[in-house]
Formats: sequence, C-alpha cells, structure tokens
Amino acid sequence: MLQHLAGRVWIYPHDPDPDAIRPSVAVIADDRGSVLVDAGNSPEHARAIGTAIDAAGLPAPRWLVYTHHHWDHTWGACAWPEVTVVAHSTATDLLAAEAERPWSHRYLHDQVQADPKLGPSFRARALAVPDWTGFRVVPPVQTFDDTLTLPTDVVLRHVGGNHAPDSVIVVADGVALLGDAFYPPPYHLRGPDDTADYAMIKQFLSEQHAWYVDAHSPPRRLSEALKQSG
Repeated sequence: MLQHLAGRVWIYPHDPDPDAIRPSVAVIADDRGSVLVDAGNSPEHARAIGTAIDAAGLPAPRWLVYTHHHWDHTWGACAWPEVTVVAHSTATDLLAAEAERPWSHRYLHDQVQADPKLGPSFRARALAVPDWTGFRVVPPVQTFDDTLTLPTDVVLRHVGGNHAPDSVIVVADGVALLGDAFYPPPYHLRGPDDTADYAMIKQFLSEQHAWYVDAHSPPRRLSEALKQSG
C-alpha cells in the first residue's frame, strides 16, 4: 500500500528482497494530475501500484517520469496507457534499443548462458514478468536536457552518473527522489573499484531537502542521511 511521506508525496515501498529487484515508486498527488516517478518493474507491479493509488483516493497519474532507463524502473510503463512518459533525452535511444530485443524467458535464458554476470538481473526479470503477452518497452514522448518543471511544480533535474547516463532526480515538497543516481554501475558492468558516487551524495545532501529517497532503500530524513554519509 502507499505510504504518505510529506506534502503531496506518497511512496509505494521497495521490496527488501534484493533478488526481487523491485524498487520503490513515488506518487506526487495533484488535482491537476498526479506525477508517477518510475513505472514499476513489470505490468504486474504497475497494476498493484494503480490499485493502491485508487485505494488511497489519489488523482490518477497524468505524467510518468523515468529516473533512468533500467528495466526495473521502466518495464511497468505498458500498464500506464493514459500517461505522458517523461525522461532525459538520452533515454530515448537507450529504450528504443531495449524495445528491439526479443524479450521472452528463452531470450533471458540464452543471454545468461552467454554472460553469467547477467544472471541476477535476468532471473529477476523472469520472475517479474511470468507472461509476456502485451508486454512492451515504452520510450518517452517528452524529453529534456538539463531541467524541466512540470505544470504541478514538480522539478526534474538531469544528474547523469556512473549508474546510468540518463539519471534524473525529482524534487517536490521537500522530498528528493533519487532513483539509483549515485549507485555504481549495474552488476554486469561493474569493476572491482566501482563504488557509490560519494561526491554526488555530498552534493545532494548540501541541498538540504527534508527527505531523501533512493529506489532500493527506505526513505531517510536529512538528519539520518547526513549521519549515514559519515
């Protein structure tokens, strides 16, 4: 179920099981249309979020913002047909390439056979999407380069980084929604010296938001985030 965080910001929590690779999704509620931050990792995940939005009595999403192009943040988009999908401009080609891949359980299996480092991610994808009927990867229809403010005063800012070149953070009502922006590269691309981007974390904390939410951890108040950063 949705958890109210602050102001208009609600969170559908992440799955604490790391093997699930099921990130949190935020809803920034507004009578002009809610903003959904990330799509869910599958149509099933997206439908559960939609049910929770209805149960909470929140306005239906009008915009869907991708924090970045990785599957666990975008694969639910085909279950949100009425929204405008927004992302950084570099996400367009990245997602177009993903859309061309012949996604199926056989394809996932064959890819892992070719590169075992893909195993954790691709096994999670197989669990997330048991039935590929109607599944498709959805590229953005609205893009931006540096910053974009949506009509509901939700601010999107491109930050890039080592995890994904198209990483975007979303700021509303004192909450900074960070996606995976400061994470190291994905596991199959990660080298032994790759770590979290501590310079990026320091920059985020210097902005003094009341809440910080990355996609695979519980939300943190500023005081807690500062303490954990050392």
